[in-house]
Amino acid sequence: MRGEADITDLLHRAQRGDSEAADALFAATYRELRRLARARLRAGGRSALLDTTSLVHESYLRLASARNVQIQDRIHFMRYAGRVMRSVIVDLARRHVAGRRGGGAAHVSLTMRGVDGSAAGARQILSVHEALEDMARLDPRMTRVVELRYFGGLNEPEIAEALDVTERTVRRDWQKARLWLAEALK
Repeated sequence: MRGEADITDLLHRAQRGDSEAADALFAATYRELRRLARARLRAGGRSALLDTTSLVHESYLRLASARNVQIQDRIHFMRYAGRVMRSVIVDLARRHVAGRRGGGAAHVSLTMRGVDGSAAGARQILSVHEALEDMARLDPRMTRVVELRYFGGLNEPEIAEALDVTERTVRRDWQKARLWLAEALK
């Protein structure tokens, strides 16, 4: 994989419209994006909604078509990619549920264990998404910590660097977020 400086250079060139740089960026980050996608999907068990390759490629299409997004470095790119993956998963879950209305509420955990390709699994994804939307209105930084850790696959030092806070603040926000989400998803 390319170094941090190379990734940053590719990001900047791609943002200026260099399609070769965009392709090179995708190739340079493909393994990391697959790891991130695999971690998101593995947490939910075998999903009939998406597979790793589909999630990475759909996310890439959205990343490539994004306009007016200024990404500074690899961490910011992975943070944004995590958000895009969340968006892909939520949009697919919405379409899945729209096709299968009904059913009762299901228990949801932040790790999404037990989420499958069923309508109940899609509703779980939507429940987590809606809870995060509510959390964002109360504490945007805490929501970003969840997005970076859960959807972005970043560890505490990377999250601290991305948000320009201490690792202790990241741990505290993560603990609060887990408690808040557990209550919100009851």
